[in-house]
Amino acid sequence: MADFDRTVLDFYGISTPMPTTWPAEKDDKADDSDSDREVQQQQKKKINRRKSRYDALERAVSSRSSIVAGSEKSASGVSNLVQRDEPDPLGSSDSVVRTLKDLGVPVQDDTRLRNRFLLSSTAFSPALFLSQMHANADTQSLLRGLDVLTRSIDQKSASLKVLVESNFERFVRAKATIDNVYKEMKYRGLEPPSTPTTRARGHSRHASRGSFMGSGGASAAFANSPHSSPALGDSRKKNALVKESDYGVSGIKAPLLDVSAKAEDVWGPALGGRENEENLRTVSACLDRYKDYVETSSNIADSIRQKDYDALVEEYGRARKFADETKKLVRDLGSTPPSETQTYQILIAARMWYDVEEQIQAFKREIWRRLTQLHNVSKTETRGPTQDQHMELIGLLLELGVEDNPIWVWLLSRYDYLKGKIALVGDRAKVEIEVLRRRLANADKPSSQILASHLCSLTRHSVGNKTNGMDTSDVIELWEKMVSFLSSLLSPQGVLGEVLEFWQTVDSFIDGKAQKSLPTGYNGESSEHHRLSTQGTLDLRKATIELVDMIRAHVFEFFVGAPPEDISLLFSPLPPSPGSPMSAQLSPTNARDPRFHLDANNLPPTSPKRGESWEKFAFWPPESNSISGVHYLSKMLGLVGSGAAEMASVAPVSQDDAKQMDLLRTLIGAARDRCVSALCAAWNKDAENIKLVEDWQRSKEMGDVTCMPATFAAFEGAVLGGIQKILYVSEAVAKPGPGDIILPPPTKLLQMVRSQYVTTLYKALSGMVENAERAVKKAEDEWTTDVDAPIGPNSDRASAMAGKGTIDAGDRNIRMLLTLSNLQALRSQVVPNLNAQFETAFSVKLTDESKTIKDVLGQIDARLFQTYTRPAVDSLRKMIRAGVNEPDWAPANKPTEAKPYIYASLLSLVLVHTQVSTTAPSLTSQVLSFLLEQISRELLEVFKSRPKYDLGALMQATLDVEFVAQTLSQYTTEKASTLQGEIYSMLDSKTDNQARNKLQDELPGMRELLKKLRDQSKTEFACFKKPRRNQTLERQTTG
Repeated sequence: MADFDRTVLDFYGISTPMPTTWPAEKDDKADDSDSDREVQQQQKKKINRRKSRYDALERAVSSRSSIVAGSEKSASGVSNLVQRDEPDPLGSSDSVVRTLKDLGVPVQDDTRLRNRFLLSSTAFSPALFLSQMHANADTQSLLRGLDVLTRSIDQKSASLKVLVESNFERFVRAKATIDNVYKEMKYRGLEPPSTPTTRARGHSRHASRGSFMGSGGASAAFANSPHSSPALGDSRKKNALVKESDYGVSGIKAPLLDVSAKAEDVWGPALGGRENEENLRTVSACLDRYKDYVETSSNIADSIRQKDYDALVEEYGRARKFADETKKLVRDLGSTPPSETQTYQILIAARMWYDVEEQIQAFKREIWRRLTQLHNVSKTETRGPTQDQHMELIGLLLELGVEDNPIWVWLLSRYDYLKGKIALVGDRAKVEIEVLRRRLANADKPSSQILASHLCSLTRHSVGNKTNGMDTSDVIELWEKMVSFLSSLLSPQGVLGEVLEFWQTVDSFIDGKAQKSLPTGYNGESSEHHRLSTQGTLDLRKATIELVDMIRAHVFEFFVGAPPEDISLLFSPLPPSPGSPMSAQLSPTNARDPRFHLDANNLPPTSPKRGESWEKFAFWPPESNSISGVHYLSKMLGLVGSGAAEMASVAPVSQDDAKQMDLLRTLIGAARDRCVSALCAAWNKDAENIKLVEDWQRSKEMGDVTCMPATFAAFEGAVLGGIQKILYVSEAVAKPGPGDIILPPPTKLLQMVRSQYVTTLYKALSGMVENAERAVKKAEDEWTTDVDAPIGPNSDRASAMAGKGTIDAGDRNIRMLLTLSNLQALRSQVVPNLNAQFETAFSVKLTDESKTIKDVLGQIDARLFQTYTRPAVDSLRKMIRAGVNEPDWAPANKPTEAKPYIYASLLSLVLVHTQVSTTAPSLTSQVLSFLLEQISRELLEVFKSRPKYDLGALMQATLDVEFVAQTLSQYTTEKASTLQGEIYSMLDSKTDNQARNKLQDELPGMRELLKKLRDQSKTEFACFKKPRRNQTLERQTTG
């Protein structure tokens, strides 16, 4: 084995069988000699053309060995005189190599080192030779070696001397002959040009070379001589022994080459056909045997192009199996030369594996790219569910075999995608909301008619579930954008849904459930990727908590933080790819909305600071009313509550991070507090503006009142219902888990709502009284009533006018009567129902508040009633006092009729009755009863002022009182009866017995007179007559 290794080293001219660098002596060195160039050109031509029939001879000549026995080839493949081994020139040994090997010098493996010890080599080093070969020799041994070396040199010198002396004449004649032949061939019989004579040199072993060099110089001089004939040069040039004529062979070289080529063309196929046939048969047999493996590369390319991944995996597995078998064959062969069939198998396997591996590596890179970018692909572009997509790609990578874990890579890329999406969606949406909010803040305030229309929107019928004009379109747009922003973050279809899906996927991989359907790869090599490390599991749980906290932080900042000042984010363009995180959330309309394409030199102005309550809330549209606010805030708090419950249900949050649980509770509490604060401020403002909805038109359902009670009831009921949803986050679906995320509202917050509810009632009642007492102006201001104004439906207005007639809103008494009727409806129905709704919604008792509200309603009603009846009472007092105090009031004889002041008073009551019964029929009895009481009291006071009553005065007073009492008997109250009794007692006390006794005798006549007087005045005072039952029913039906 060592001899074989040495032969290999000698053949290639290297020092070690496993070199690490290219030997410097192997570098090709340029040879400028013309002969070397010609040899190289001829070799190239031989390679490029077919082999000639003389190929064997050419190979024999070119590979001729050295004639020196034991010589070796140099690194360039040329034989030299350096022997593989030689005896010690000092005579101590017959083998230098063996002696050095015994001494431990590795000359048998290192050619260059061995040459330094061989005397026949030009690299021989005497110092190294003596220091190693004769390191232990003494002086005597060296002297004996010197004698041996001297004798050897003398012998060789003597032999050479004898050889030269005996053949000197032959050398001289050969030299002369060679010079003459060369001159004849070079100059073609002409004399060479004369050259300066030079001193003859002594004989040296370089004489021949010098002669040739001198001849060359003579040739050059002759060529440049003016005596040379051009014609002779041209005719003999191709046969001259010069470089230009290829030293005399150019004349026959071309014909020989042509003949050789033609012979090769004619006889080459015939001579080489048998060999080619055998080679082709062998190749064909090997190709047939390994046909499937030869076609593997093209099959894999077709599978990749057709996306037939099952076939791809199958073909790749077969290719790997064939490659492994071939590798095993090579290992088993070792140093044994392979057979021809085995050689073809190795070559086919190598070629096939190179092509297959190149395609598979490119395909893997594409699959890695698709796997990491799968999150950005919209669902409409995918062939199936996203889960199936990534599992398919992960399974494909595991089948093909990869170094990195595709499960881990996909989860990390999913985490990075969600993290970027949360930041982009949250930041950009909040800035867009702020831009719309600033535009609203700098816009004009809505007019009174528009405010009233929005407050009346609850009494109008809505189409489907859409709100019908609860606020301006710009405010509604901003509300919708806020709801859309929270929905994009917290809804199951938004980012939170993707985070929950991410955790479910992570959990399934941690538990090992998801890996059950994944392949283990070729020979189970991918089974190690089926397991996530302990540290990787902890990192994924922390990543999930981080995503949850990012969503919570964005929502918390939106509700608790002040409106953002920096809106420079809109200067950055949206990501251009359609599958970017933000483009998945922004609709095409929003993406092209010019309001969000800002100019850095023309920014939207900041919100003006007017001291408005909404200026400190980023989530409240400027000038929004409480109706739209409570509607949308209940939705938004529902999203926040549901989202917080979903985030709390995530295992890493509920099990690993108690602080995050507290932050989620804080999120709901803070958002609820801020929403209630903003809503109470808007509720208070709307309660002040509720007076604007008064249109002084009868309600279609209740003719005695206007639309104010129903509108107020709907307004307060909607606000209370919405606040209840906000306080208890009733729209959120609380999920069971460790601890409750949605806590009950604090007492302080309930007390705030309780106080605000009572305050709104007071302000609404005050506005109603203000409407009644304040005159309606004709100018266009907040009190102007326009029939065409959008206060209520025109159909309702028309029906009210048709049923009850047109109401004169300019008449103060009409407004007071309608307001009194409205207050009566509030006291009897609206306020009790609202109190009951409040108590049911918030589980509290409004005992004190109910009593206070009732007292306030009574006071307001009494004050407004007094205001309305005071003119009538004053007028009656004047008429009664003037009538009783007239000189002729007491008749001289028996009275024959009631006095005129009585008729005048009753006629004024007829006017009052007409006004009340046509405006507010339910107040007729109350008003006339009150006026009857006032008449009775005034009669009592006036009668008291007279000192004495005779029979005539007594009869006249009795007749006046009875006439009034019987005419207004329908409106007699207990108080009025008491006053009338007091009048009779007072009259009795101011008369004598004679007149008293005579009055008893006159009573039957007075009854007849009263009956007569009532019959005569039946037409004038018919309105005071009690209506029959069928008339009452008819009136109620028409009313």
